[in-house]
Amino acid sequence: MPRQLALLEESLQGIRDAESRLSKMIWFHLRSNEIDRKFARVLLLECRSNKDFYNSAGYGGIREYASKMLKILEDGTREGVFRNDIDMRLVRDVIFGTLDFEGLNFLVTHETSDPSADLDHIMALILPMIRKQHEGNTTPIDKASRILLAAEHVFAEKGFVKATIADVAKAAKVAEGTVYEYYKNKEDLLLSIPEKRFRDHLDDLEETFEIRMPISKLKRLISDLFSLYLTNRNFLQVFIIQILMSDRFYTSRGYETFRAYLLVIEDVIEEGKSGGSFRQDVNPRVFRNLFLGTFSHMALRWFILGREPDADKTSDIEQLIYLLSLSVLTNESLI
Repeated sequence: MPRQLALLEESLQGIRDAESRLSKMIWFHLRSNEIDRKFARVLLLECRSNKDFYNSAGYGGIREYASKMLKILEDGTREGVFRNDIDMRLVRDVIFGTLDFEGLNFLVTHETSDPSADLDHIMALILPMIRKQHEGNTTPIDKASRILLAAEHVFAEKGFVKATIADVAKAAKVAEGTVYEYYKNKEDLLLSIPEKRFRDHLDDLEETFEIRMPISKLKRLISDLFSLYLTNRNFLQVFIIQILMSDRFYTSRGYETFRAYLLVIEDVIEEGKSGGSFRQDVNPRVFRNLFLGTFSHMALRWFILGREPDADKTSDIEQLIYLLSLSVLTNESLI
């Protein structure tokens, strides 16, 4: 169980809002059944059916795992996203009870061959129970954001060419005409995705600028980028394949925001050079290209060309941070 807890923590890093964290934890649970079937079978069919298990040290890990779900639900209440008039411990039981039977469907009755495919169906049942009800219609900002999130999902699943505005509207649960109230056309919708994502990312970087040492700041930037975007595979797939290699992107508002993020990386390199901890022959623009190119190719290999265990991804990220640090430092001992 310690390994599963560590992987869960890694999966949840960089996800800000409670609703997304809840979705990620449910996905993690479903996906774990597929990745580690032997462990899932032993836990569900042997441990859970043994009364002595509930007094064992092993059950402590289960309690810690369950406490993380409860914290997400309680965080949602504090953030004003989830209702405050229901017992979230009950909701936790509802969710884990559902996941138990999802596991049985996959491991025993074989009613499903892809556990994580049920994520959207589960969320469609859970969210109406716990979402805070707001009076009146959804605000324009909320609706526009919902449309963007739906577009990410649709473009990742169908590809930009095959996807239609009607598909996006259906996924966002709005009328097709509503999409045009916020976005001029399908291309405008596509190019608005990175504008919002990188603007949110820039807003989250304030804490990074409180770090004094340039090498620590650089390592934080690298880690944050992986944490924030590897937890959102739809965005990664759309950005890397359908946006980053489109010449239209580089004349859009989205690129202006992306460029502002690139300047943050370049500024950190310049800061390190000025202070003497980074070598003077380091070109900030070339380093930025090295960093983002590496990030893009690793994401492509992980999520688009095939699947790799989360533990391998963590190891790769740690090695990458070390290698990129080596590429700029005057002295390896500064890492």
